[in-house]
Amino acid sequence: MRTALFIGGTGTISAAIVRRLEESGDWEIWLLNRGNRKLGFGERVHSIQADMGDEADVREKLRDLSFDCVCEFIGFTKEQAERDIRLFSGKTRQYLFTSSASDPYWEYSRNKIACEEVLMRAYREQGFPVTIVRPSHTYDERHIPVAIHGAKGSWQVIRRMLAGKQVLIPGDGTSLWTVTFNTDFAIGYTGLMGNPHAIGEAFQITGDESLTWNQIHETIAEAFGVTLRPCHVSSDFLAAVGKKYDLRGSLLGDKAVTVLFDNTKLKRLVPEMETHIRFDQGVRIARDYLTAHPELQVEDPEFDAFCDAVVQARAYAQEEVLSKL
Repeated sequence: MRTALFIGGTGTISAAIVRRLEESGDWEIWLLNRGNRKLGFGERVHSIQADMGDEADVREKLRDLSFDCVCEFIGFTKEQAERDIRLFSGKTRQYLFTSSASDPYWEYSRNKIACEEVLMRAYREQGFPVTIVRPSHTYDERHIPVAIHGAKGSWQVIRRMLAGKQVLIPGDGTSLWTVTFNTDFAIGYTGLMGNPHAIGEAFQITGDESLTWNQIHETIAEAFGVTLRPCHVSSDFLAAVGKKYDLRGSLLGDKAVTVLFDNTKLKRLVPEMETHIRFDQGVRIARDYLTAHPELQVEDPEFDAFCDAVVQARAYAQEEVLSKL
């Protein structure tokens, strides 16, 4: 039986991959994390409780173990990539690094690019068996994609819809965005695991469905049985007033422009990769799950007040201009 070590393993993307491998019955799975989130995996999923920041402790806990695949989901800096090369050289046949398909305008993306450069240099110079994976916007039953949200997630945006309040949408809402349900992402990812043709290569993994931000928000409103009241606001303005929410990076550097992907390279290695859950279906899955789990309906009054202020500022500016014509 093949073995896989997941660094993380309980997030939106990684949990779906672990479940898919568990269902296949072909993998023995180890999760290395701090053990803060329990997901009820089965007996083939083992836990190693450790903090990746303590390299010596991790090395000791992995001393007698080796793996067919090491899957890194919480590496964000080149220093962490260099640490992983030290930890896993000679201990795995394949190291899969989760990078990002987002624009390098964003510091988060630039850091991921730096990680890729370190890892690919180790592949070329040392034979380190790296595979780079680049997701875009992947979501699950706990998280519904929206264009702008606060630090506590997207539920407050949905609350605004339910309350009949206006919802902020950047620009005119017509730029395209690609969304992927996590179980679809897992098909592409697991198809690369243990695949010798994936070594030394980079793959973006997304679904085939792209929608405008207007369509995304309209689909969410429809799923919750309400009418969307959009408030279209310049992305530049939102970035200027929303510095607390890193809208300069996450909006101007990512969501403000059309983003489309060609997954031909991935599908040559993983022919079964395709969209099985459309966005309208994924939103309803999430709606039902969130409705059944009120503890996940986290309110964010501060972000709500920010939205109100932007809506009011837009209305005031419009009135001012009209009054002078």
